[in-house]
Amino acid sequence: MRRTRVGGVATLAAFMLLLAACGGTSEEPAGQGQGSRPAATAAPPANAAGVKLAQSKLGQVLTDDKGRTLYAFTPDKDSKSTCYDTCAQTWPPLVAQAAPAGGGGVTASLLGTTDRTDGSKQVTYKSWPLYYYSGDQQPGDVNGQGLGDKWFVVGADGSLVKKAGASSGGGYGSGYMG
Repeated sequence: MRRTRVGGVATLAAFMLLLAACGGTSEEPAGQGQGSRPAATAAPPANAAGVKLAQSKLGQVLTDDKGRTLYAFTPDKDSKSTCYDTCAQTWPPLVAQAAPAGGGGVTASLLGTTDRTDGSKQVTYKSWPLYYYSGDQQPGDVNGQGLGDKWFVVGADGSLVKKAGASSGGGYGSGYMG
């Protein structure tokens, strides 16, 4: 009888490990589907390189190829990202393994990449490194707009769209402001 109990416990433990292993394969930006709390382990796909224009309540803005809004951080200068560590958990960078591709109204000559400290290549548009916001729950959300007066969506010409957004934010729960 003792053997059966140990075998049952081992089977249950193996099942729990299998479930845990299957749970971490999201292709969504950090925090996607988890409210507005950043998730340290989730990140956009490493080969995400498509950038296009999409209609939002702020007008035409840059998105990735799945329609997720992209943002710029005003402290970034000369195509260099200044958003790392906790900041990058809340604002995951759009990274690419190959040259980024533009579609649907995006000017290809404005696309580029910049080196991050971890060796990855972050996509830029008119010298602005591009980021997701972990508080955006679905394509078309612009919940990071204007947070800390430092985070803004990017328009077709590469300028920052500084219209009021849906979120006033504050603290880590509603968006790291840098």
